[in-house]
Amino acid sequence: MTNSRLSGFYNLTLDARRAKLADAAALSLDDLAAYATNGGLNAEAADHMIENVIGTHALPLGVALNFQVNGKDILVPMAIEEPSVVAGASFMAKLARLGSGFTATTSDPLMIGQMQVINITELNEAKFKLYEHKAELLAEADAIDPVLKKFGGGARDLEVQIIEESPIGAFLVVHLVYDVRDAMGANAVNTACEKLAPRVESITGGKGHLRILSNLADRRLARARCTIPVSALGFGSETQTQQPKAGNGSPTRSFTGEEVRNGIIAAYAFAAADPYRAATHNKGIMNGVDAVVIATGNDWRAIEAGAHAYAARSGKYTSLSTWNKDAGGNLVGTLEMPMAVGIIGGATK
Repeated sequence: MTNSRLSGFYNLTLDARRAKLADAAALSLDDLAAYATNGGLNAEAADHMIENVIGTHALPLGVALNFQVNGKDILVPMAIEEPSVVAGASFMAKLARLGSGFTATTSDPLMIGQMQVINITELNEAKFKLYEHKAELLAEADAIDPVLKKFGGGARDLEVQIIEESPIGAFLVVHLVYDVRDAMGANAVNTACEKLAPRVESITGGKGHLRILSNLADRRLARARCTIPVSALGFGSETQTQQPKAGNGSPTRSFTGEEVRNGIIAAYAFAAADPYRAATHNKGIMNGVDAVVIATGNDWRAIEAGAHAYAARSGKYTSLSTWNKDAGGNLVGTLEMPMAVGIIGGATK
């Protein structure tokens, strides 16, 4: 992959797009053949994935262009039914290229498994007992998945908290922090929690109830940043070859780069302050995120749940992204959110 700027891609036929994509990404047309029919999934394969299968349901699969991430050009697969999302992502990536593209980082792939322990008389004593046995519990969890351990994953920490008030009264919650490497991690974490539950019951004298992965993956974060030159943001001038059109077909009025930048920052401020706006603002973010998650066979419901819970982590629902200007007056955007995705296991097979 040397260049994600595929000029004129939109105007090509479907066959011509596949040919150009194959060339740009060093793939063969055979590699892309599945997308020409059923998206790589037939009814027989689907029948092994969920219950009561009667067929498959298709979504358009597009490619977002122009992306440059950490200095590398990337073509981004997006599966979505909504018009303009792929085009919008491609256009913004084109603007971001003018400011060196996107810079992205991720934390370690740590997921949290929760074990709810009920029917405990002395909660504080039980909490301390679990910490006293922490090393052996982590060692036991570490031995559950030798393949994951081989690749550097496994148990990382054990945390215990007391839920003081709930509809059933007080109880303990044990968090198993688990490094799942390149997997989404649900199966590995759920299995580890199930295996540890009897030992936790023995130590606390309580009853293990729920033991399951949390979709608030706030230890597994993805962060991205871009700088868009203010000079790239103006539109509607006489020198611009493709002017946005008003409803009557005439060019819209001109906006300077500073006006557009300030408008974006003002819109972000609305989302930062008001949850009604933030919900729509974050839905726009998830238009792009979900489309990639679906296209790569990942769990978009888990990503949605984690994203919106993370947006409310302060006790108030707010914007996932930020938009401001730097010392040079350029537009700077940042995004931080949980990203529990995998490239092995599950539906990615």
